[in-house]
Amino acid sequence: MRILFVHPNYHSGGAEVAGKWSPAWVAYLAGYLKAGGYSDIRFVDAMTDDMTEEELRAIFAAEQPDVIGTTAVTPAIYKAERVLEIAREECPNAVTILGGIHATFMFQQVLVEAPWIDTVVRGEGEAVTLNLIRAIDEGRWPADRASIKGIAYLEDTKVVATPAEPPIRDVDSIIPDWGVLEWKKYIYIPLGVPVATPNMARGCPFTCSFCSQWKFWRDYRVRDPKKVVDEIEILVRQHGVGFFILADEEPTINRNKFVEFCEELIRRDLGVMWGINTRVTDIMRDEDLLPLYRKAGLIHISLGTEAAAQLNLDIFHKETTVAQNKRAIELLRKHGIVTEAQFIVGLENETAETLEETYKMCMDWNPDMANWSMFTPWPFSDLFHELGDKVEIFDFEKYNFVTPIMKPNAMDRAELLDRVMHNYRRFYMRKSFLGYPWVLNRVRRRYLLGCLKAFLLSAFQRKFYDLGRAGYWGPQSKKKVDFHFDHSRTLVKPQEDNWKNAPKHKRPAAAMKACGGGDEQLAESLTPPPVKVKI
Repeated sequence: MRILFVHPNYHSGGAEVAGKWSPAWVAYLAGYLKAGGYSDIRFVDAMTDDMTEEELRAIFAAEQPDVIGTTAVTPAIYKAERVLEIAREECPNAVTILGGIHATFMFQQVLVEAPWIDTVVRGEGEAVTLNLIRAIDEGRWPADRASIKGIAYLEDTKVVATPAEPPIRDVDSIIPDWGVLEWKKYIYIPLGVPVATPNMARGCPFTCSFCSQWKFWRDYRVRDPKKVVDEIEILVRQHGVGFFILADEEPTINRNKFVEFCEELIRRDLGVMWGINTRVTDIMRDEDLLPLYRKAGLIHISLGTEAAAQLNLDIFHKETTVAQNKRAIELLRKHGIVTEAQFIVGLENETAETLEETYKMCMDWNPDMANWSMFTPWPFSDLFHELGDKVEIFDFEKYNFVTPIMKPNAMDRAELLDRVMHNYRRFYMRKSFLGYPWVLNRVRRRYLLGCLKAFLLSAFQRKFYDLGRAGYWGPQSKKKVDFHFDHSRTLVKPQEDNWKNAPKHKRPAAAMKACGGGDEQLAESLTPPPVKVKI
């Protein structure tokens, strides 16, 4: 049984600013399949290698695998569909599989617009994919596909979704095969070292209206911290990893487990630095523990401060306040941890004045870095449906946090982009001359200057914020900006599906909570989005 996994070649000028990220999904999936008896696995990273369709076609033709699988977050969905279309053309006998968060919830639309996809793996992918591979290997595919839990497929012209596969309770049983990746490719520009994205937990106990991770993973499960450090030690010693991001929605939720994780890192003294995304209130809760976190190598925390106006925080169902956001940044600065503030812009009530207010608030808080992300409502989130006909762009390739999907009432999209760039220019110009070079702590100064290098490099290459493709060169170019929306794309609303509903203890609307920066909302920071995408 020959298995070929492909990471689709999608670029948006967001998280790539900081370097090339190692796709964790294939490591966890390959490790689980190998433990299940399937070791003939090859991985092609078309994104990192920036492969053309012809290069990909040649690989398929030469390999002739039995199974070809790929994955996609929402903006990469069309690229993923195209990968499997080429696979069908070159390997007509191979079974084509698509997984990931977009296909999990939008499988009806995906299967209709890409009928060459044999099956969609929904949700947590390891157990589902192993069962699927076994059915193919034993000749039970496609006759027995209705008995495989957690998949969707086309039967004639009807979309069929099987019952969900239960979440894997023992997440420590999933041992990733990080050796499937070519580590020399995945370099974190700020430090010039290989970067990894392991996770300590799956899921999230909170139910932000803009988020979908709590739906995707269905339950919150935490790994044994010592086993997580075992994994990180392998990454450091065998693959040369010098920086990692915990790809959890909020790794500090379980305080005791996180403290144990930090203590184990200190005990082993691996000499690796790392970063996390978390929520403001956890930082305030853990004020006395921040020295321990820093000693364990935690150098960078991205905070989901989200919006300048408290009104916007309420829209997102977040429980933080503006004052709490400022206090959290002060605490992190005091203890030598680099802070990155995340702001969401581009809601319908956005104006030039509110964007200026966001900038002034950012300067008052004085984070080390700031990130203004375009408001992007996922088509499978609660917030998307609450917005109704206010969403007018259904070209999912542009749902990337750098393209203004929503149009504010008081300005057009080009002006919105220009005002956001105005904030970026002023913020990083000030940091370049009056901030980073004068930081006293040598390690912290080196890290910040490395982040500045990454930022300037992407700006020089016209990749930052996808400015090159949009044709933005400054305020004088506003009238020529073109986001190249494909207006022929329409939305096929997913049928009601009980599988994606929250467990009962999360379901009441009044219990809407806030996560730490949130899901794919983090995709455009100098830290990567949570890599919770399995096939």
